[in-house]
Amino acid sequence: MPMAVPVGSGALMRPALRALGVGLALAGCVSLPGTAVLDPPAGRVETAEIARAEPAVVFESGLAGYKESWGEVFQTVATANTVFAYDRPGIGRSASTTRPRDGGTIVADLRALLRSRDLRPPYVLVGHSAGGLYMQHYARRYPAEVAGLVLVDPTHPTQFEGAGALENRGGLASAAMTAAGLVGPARAEFDALAETGRAVLAAPELPAAMPVVILIAPSKAGTPIAAFDNAKLADFANLYPHAIAREVGSGHNIQVEHPEVVIEAIREVLSAHDKSSN
Repeated sequence: MPMAVPVGSGALMRPALRALGVGLALAGCVSLPGTAVLDPPAGRVETAEIARAEPAVVFESGLAGYKESWGEVFQTVATANTVFAYDRPGIGRSASTTRPRDGGTIVADLRALLRSRDLRPPYVLVGHSAGGLYMQHYARRYPAEVAGLVLVDPTHPTQFEGAGALENRGGLASAAMTAAGLVGPARAEFDALAETGRAVLAAPELPAAMPVVILIAPSKAGTPIAAFDNAKLADFANLYPHAIAREVGSGHNIQVEHPEVVIEAIREVLSAHDKSSN
């Protein structure tokens, strides 16, 4: 699994938040172009969509993360390809919900939402943090609907099991969750991450022909939990041995600090898909 030269530096997240894999909100940012509020059967949802060429590029944010976190990436990719992003329940103007918040439900809702917009598969799926876990679930369960996968500092399927469980992450972890807005549906998502991870690992492996790029921002903190999290990041080489992995000198929110790296990865996956289709 080749590793590229690190790019840039910096960190946006406090260590406790980084360990939790929280996709911070950027709630004050200007809305993405193509933003609208829809009322599908699953409840009101705020989306952003620009129609261009297929395949469509679909973005999934981290826990409590707003679609605006994709900002420059979304707008740049939209110059050539159809793009779609949305806020999950309880974020932005998307209605809250008491429905289950496991990955299976989230993926089912996303698939229904894409179809309601007449966005046809296959898609390039782009997921950050916990959103990366959901996109792993989607790609492994419905590989025929996926043209490629870009995982942006993704959550590992077993990130919060065993030694990585919340109770082992110290007293700051719960406070960090509250500070990050992990209440309501977002907290329910976090509570279901272990279940979602087990569902990912139970699903079939990704086809070897599917292009996959994984962007990783290792934690630099010298704590046992940081070492555990780094080991999980390294294990993506075992989960997806045909993928390309790049270590990025960045904080957790690579798409904010180094959008050009994410744009390059998406274009790489699009190019690989185009070549395999011709």
